[in-house]
Amino acid sequence: TMWSNISAAPFLLTGFPGLEAAHHWISIPFFAIYISVLLGNGTLLYLIKDDHNLHEPMYYFLAMLAGTDLTVTLTTMPTVMAVLWVNHREIRHGACFLQAYVIHSLSIVESGVLLAMSYDRFVAICTPLHYNSILTNSRVMTIGLGVVLRGFLSLVPPILPLFWFPYCHSHVLSHAFCLHQDVMKLACADITFNQIYPVVLVALTFFLDALIIVFSYVLILKTVMGIASGEERAKALNTCVSHISCVLVFYITVIGLTFIHRFGKHAPHVVHITMSYVYFLFPPFMNPIIYSIKTKHIQRSILRLLCV
Repeated sequence: TMWSNISAAPFLLTGFPGLEAAHHWISIPFFAIYISVLLGNGTLLYLIKDDHNLHEPMYYFLAMLAGTDLTVTLTTMPTVMAVLWVNHREIRHGACFLQAYVIHSLSIVESGVLLAMSYDRFVAICTPLHYNSILTNSRVMTIGLGVVLRGFLSLVPPILPLFWFPYCHSHVLSHAFCLHQDVMKLACADITFNQIYPVVLVALTFFLDALIIVFSYVLILKTVMGIASGEERAKALNTCVSHISCVLVFYITVIGLTFIHRFGKHAPHVVHITMSYVYFLFPPFMNPIIYSIKTKHIQRSILRLLCV
């Protein structure tokens, strides 16, 4: 019975090790960023729903991006704030696996939405006359559903085994939220599948998505360079700037996190922890800002909202 007791003991989340005394102070910027992520993405969703000028495929995909960012933030926020504010570290196995499942699934959804957005820009610029007949509302819905299903189904195989692994080592996780690679290391079982599957998954999702996005922009640039007038050229490219910015923010943080995990063996642990927070907070924080700075339609919509 001793083994089953150890195995059933709750996991312990970790904030910033060695900085526990400062957790209260650290919680202030975290809370501020969480609130701005919720406000920014919430506002974006409200505007797109409310303003008929924004009822276009480009903004429907943007709404999916905002929805993804909102959900991932609402998934990590409760445990992070509990650890930083009141040092509540315990988390039950089921809740932990579920949190990891949602966090990782939404990462893949985010990548898929960025891919869908580049497809939208590709159709708009390379085949403008067929734009409305290609990106109908039902097709936008189908793409959205496909992106969500891809994210949530592809994470079932690695997350499910976590439910029946025994846990007899330490129960201490290295973040203030549950991640698959963290939990997996605590299992007393053969985790070969759980080590190999994510690598293949990352190659077939993040990596492949990024390649297709780059390829679609090569085609977009070719088309744009063929446009005679400079003004038209600038106008065409301008609709891509916000999307490219969001893509860069997302993939640079992904690459940064990967590099720190792979090559930062000697970096202080705090750097690793901080980088993983940047990964989950920076894109959701930046996306609404980028779109409200760069998109005239959304600026007008915000003004309309404020001037009522």
